[in-house]
Amino acid sequence: MDTDKFNYVYSCDLDINVQLKIGSLEGKREQKSYKGLLEDPMLRFSGLYQENCSDLYVTCQVFAEGKPLALPVRTSYKAFSTRWNWNEWLRLPVKYPDLPQSAQVALTVWDVYGPGRAVPVGGTTVTLFGKYGMFRQGMHDLKVWPGVEGDGGEPTTTPGRTSSSLTEDQMGRLAKGPDLEVLGDLTKAHRQGHMVKVDWLDRLTFREIEMINESEKRSSNFMYLMVEFPRVKTNDKEYSIVYYEKEKDGTDASSVPTSCDIVKVPDPQMGMENLVESKHHRLARSLRSGPSDHDLKPNAATRDQLNIIVSYPPTKQLSSEEQDLVWKFRYYLTTQEKALTKFLKCVNWDLPQEAKQALELLGKWRPMDVEDSLELLSSQFTNPTVRRYAVERLQQADDEDLLMYLLQLTQALKYENFNDIQGGLEPGSKRDGQGLSDDSTLDSSQNPSGTSGAATATQKGKEVSESESSEQDLCTFLISRACKNSTLANYLYWYVIVECEDQDTQQRDPKTHEMYLNVMRRFSQALLKGDKSVRVMRSLLASQQTFVDRLVQLMKAVQRESGNRKKKTERLQALLADNEKVNLSEIEPIPLPLEPQIRIRGIVPETATLFKSALMPAKLIFKAEDGAMYPVIFKHGDDLRQDQLILQIISLMDKLLRKENLDLKLTPYKVLATSTKHGFMQFVQSVPVAEVLATEGNIQSFFRKHAPSEKGPYGISSEVMDTYVKSCAGYCVITYILGVGDRHLDNLLLTKTGKLFHIDFGYILGRDPKPLPPPMKLSKEMVEGMGGMQSEQYQEFRKQCYTAFLHLRRYSNLILNLFSLMVDANIPDIALEPDKTVKKVQDKFRLDLSDEEAVHYMQSLIDESVGALFAAVVEQIHKFAQYWRR
Repeated sequence: MDTDKFNYVYSCDLDINVQLKIGSLEGKREQKSYKGLLEDPMLRFSGLYQENCSDLYVTCQVFAEGKPLALPVRTSYKAFSTRWNWNEWLRLPVKYPDLPQSAQVALTVWDVYGPGRAVPVGGTTVTLFGKYGMFRQGMHDLKVWPGVEGDGGEPTTTPGRTSSSLTEDQMGRLAKGPDLEVLGDLTKAHRQGHMVKVDWLDRLTFREIEMINESEKRSSNFMYLMVEFPRVKTNDKEYSIVYYEKEKDGTDASSVPTSCDIVKVPDPQMGMENLVESKHHRLARSLRSGPSDHDLKPNAATRDQLNIIVSYPPTKQLSSEEQDLVWKFRYYLTTQEKALTKFLKCVNWDLPQEAKQALELLGKWRPMDVEDSLELLSSQFTNPTVRRYAVERLQQADDEDLLMYLLQLTQALKYENFNDIQGGLEPGSKRDGQGLSDDSTLDSSQNPSGTSGAATATQKGKEVSESESSEQDLCTFLISRACKNSTLANYLYWYVIVECEDQDTQQRDPKTHEMYLNVMRRFSQALLKGDKSVRVMRSLLASQQTFVDRLVQLMKAVQRESGNRKKKTERLQALLADNEKVNLSEIEPIPLPLEPQIRIRGIVPETATLFKSALMPAKLIFKAEDGAMYPVIFKHGDDLRQDQLILQIISLMDKLLRKENLDLKLTPYKVLATSTKHGFMQFVQSVPVAEVLATEGNIQSFFRKHAPSEKGPYGISSEVMDTYVKSCAGYCVITYILGVGDRHLDNLLLTKTGKLFHIDFGYILGRDPKPLPPPMKLSKEMVEGMGGMQSEQYQEFRKQCYTAFLHLRRYSNLILNLFSLMVDANIPDIALEPDKTVKKVQDKFRLDLSDEEAVHYMQSLIDESVGALFAAVVEQIHKFAQYWRR
């Protein structure tokens, strides 16, 4: 039924002036007493003593919070004979969006009194919105208070409507005889469809109400002014105007009620346990239900439901019904390794019986994949047996895979039992009151400067027996694996050192800081107790620390040097050449911290340069033991942990795509933070796109210059073109998933072999300093480099984008698990909203879509980004094309 529908329009959307109609004035004017006439003899010439109706007029003014919103408006002149009836619409100088909810209109009836003078016959005030925020509709008879102007104050002294709801008192009065206001409310309820309409009865009733109104007004001492409020109609449908305002920035803000219509009474049992539910929970999961559950097999519908639950992303919270379902069919699910994390989420670990059952089943479950075990190391899982099971699964990973997750596993130590970590320490190696003891560096004999942040101890002693046991906690596992592989040892050392030096953690969470110091002490002890090659590994790490400390001192000296970049570069080269003082150009071979497979013999002084950027990072060329040269960027004064994380994820994605036989020619250059203030970056010989455009005009000319080919597309070697298209696709998808922001043509680099890659990841997870970032970071110049939107290469680019997106979606759980272990890392763009980090990445994967829908989605993203670049519509060009300008 149409009458059941409520049609409305927001006041903020009605960009027109408010109008209201002044109807008639009913009732007798009270004449002044003789005493009044004697005091003011001119009074008898006023309209009050005219035989016919005097020439009255009405003024109308809108008020809010006691202050006028606009100037008053008045009715035009009209001569009356038998009754006062203006029948005139007044257009108020206020628009609907400008009205606050408390707006009221004050009406005053005036009588002319001598030349240039007028006296108020009476005044009345009515709010424009009802108490539920609806604009008044239809006719209203307003009580006129004699001899005063309409009062716009709050509360008003001249209310036109003295009540608005049926009280018991009124019901009583209605029983004795008709009451105008009660009848008015009932009429309104009828008009709004809250009563059953009976035609013949309604006609009689309304005629009767009119008669009562007339006689009531005549017999009353008050005068009544009839005012009509407008109705909004389109297509024969009537709409109510509902108060609503938009906030300043364009977002909607619904009105906040100033008084409560519903009284909220706190329920003391609200936060308490639901006894029925917990009893059901215990019964469903009691040991008695074990045997009966053992052979339970789900029907087809339940099986589908279980499959959906098992395929949920790691962030999804299971409802209590889903948890009960998983528990009920737990034996059936033991053959599905993917179901194990979901089952462990269903367990109430506080109930000993339930926890016991779960742990028994854990041993019988089909072993989960290494990638999925990472989820069990997150903060969600605190049960030590579950965490040790995850470590047991990690033992199956080879060193190369472990290296991929090592950054996150170092962070996962924050969720371990700190007492266990400390318990693994040997006696006498606790911290003293003043920071670290003298022998707490990795090898104090090799570190005379004492500036190292390495927090380790040098006690010799018993072998770590637990490192051999299968049940290891995470700390023991990482240390035992690091002692067997020098590359793992190298990165574990630097990852832990950064955590030991992090001042933020030290102040915010001293316990975590202490835990990392203990990890470093245990690592040191384990290295000391190893065979000769392990002890050599330890002394090499100490030498690396000394080397980095010297390099930091050198960079500080260069930064203190006054003068321009050229002066500073000269100082850098001079200091490097002075091997007596600094000892960096000729050293005993040590593994390069950034890439420990390369052993370096020092830095070539004359090749060192400083970059233009604000912090002036140094480009240093290392001499490798085999005679090769290895260029590296050393940054001082910058926290590289965010770049380190993003490049680790890009490197992981590259490996995952290659696993699927998709090589997108990515350039996951290496980054290593050696402290919260400095670190290394691999230098890749390349040219920024901005420079390419400045010197060559466009990307194709650059390729033609360095890789010409008569047979290839556009005169460019087809291999270079293929590399370019693939790398564009790879980085477009990866920067989209990771929400990389602040892209401009200076942080987009090109190599002569056709590889395009991104640098500088200061903005991630959707943060961007520029307004309106395009969804895909694809510039006009990149598309033109492929030969434009009509080219074969561009179609190939799109195809590679879909393929990469589909492959990476299949590994979404692994990527989400890695991010979930990073939520408490001190990484700027994660620290902003740690709880939303994983959700931001998950949203980009669009796991709600099927593969086919995901391809369409990716198509629309590319079309939106590229369409905006080549559109004829000026706004569209401005919207996204401006993005790439610095």
